[in-house]
Amino acid sequence: MAPKNPGSTDIERFDYRPPGSYGLDLEVFAMSELRQRGPAGEVQRTHRYAFHMLVLVTRGSCTQVIDFAPVPCEAGSLLAIRPGQAHYFGPAEDWEGWVLLLRPEFLLAGAGSPASDLRLVAGLERFPVHLALGDGEARTVANALLQMRADAAADAPAQDLHALLRYQLYALLTRLAMAHGQRTPPAPAKLRALQRFERFRQLLEQRFADWHQVADYTGPLGCTEKSLARATHAAVGTSAKAFIAARIALEAKRLLLHTGVPVARIAERLGFDEATNFSKFFRREAGCTPAEFRRQQAAVLPVRNAG
Repeated sequence: MAPKNPGSTDIERFDYRPPGSYGLDLEVFAMSELRQRGPAGEVQRTHRYAFHMLVLVTRGSCTQVIDFAPVPCEAGSLLAIRPGQAHYFGPAEDWEGWVLLLRPEFLLAGAGSPASDLRLVAGLERFPVHLALGDGEARTVANALLQMRADAAADAPAQDLHALLRYQLYALLTRLAMAHGQRTPPAPAKLRALQRFERFRQLLEQRFADWHQVADYTGPLGCTEKSLARATHAAVGTSAKAFIAARIALEAKRLLLHTGVPVARIAERLGFDEATNFSKFFRREAGCTPAEFRRQQAAVLPVRNAG
């Protein structure tokens, strides 16, 4: 196993940076192209992304890691990585596939947030981390990605291309949801709850290290604690309080595993006034102390980046 870099203070962040003059919020390319984009070895490091990413393996096999969970992949594997997740492509390089990147704002284009856009957000947020597709299904997904890649290169206004690509992505996710027994949120009440929850989730991503209580979020969101609790339960089946705690614990796990930051510093970064309070919180959420989690995960995960 490659050792953790003791000097690292955060997980390396990847922003959405398409090459050249490409101006769309969605991009499709081959894995072999990604390996050539940056410096040698860059793909072999753990990153967290500021965008959604779908990865379809079309040839070969590999083991990728998404938030501490090794995911064995072979031809037909479809992975969905969400913004902020810690992801490692794995050490293998003798595999090929398609990669789709899209900015989160691509999902909600207009202020009106029509039902189709909200369903698209829910579709990606609830999409399984890994789907094993059959040969015919994998070809369908690959063809859809190829068509999106071709359409993105069309000579047309960006607004029209964004609309076309959004509907193509929505059709693809809907097809996969139907094939794998998922349900889209019913309208209209659940969609209103989903909209409130999505605003809460976005605010939580910005302030989870500072705001640990449900009441911290109700003012900026313009709602009561009860209405936020209902919206969160409708969207993800848990309470708003538990959702906040889970997000803080997830960030703690990422920092413990993928950086060399001491536990006391992690506690401070996550808004705890004492390291002992952080340890109590972490034990309640994870079932072990921060130090135990770091040792356990280091022992079971496959080779990671050294730098």
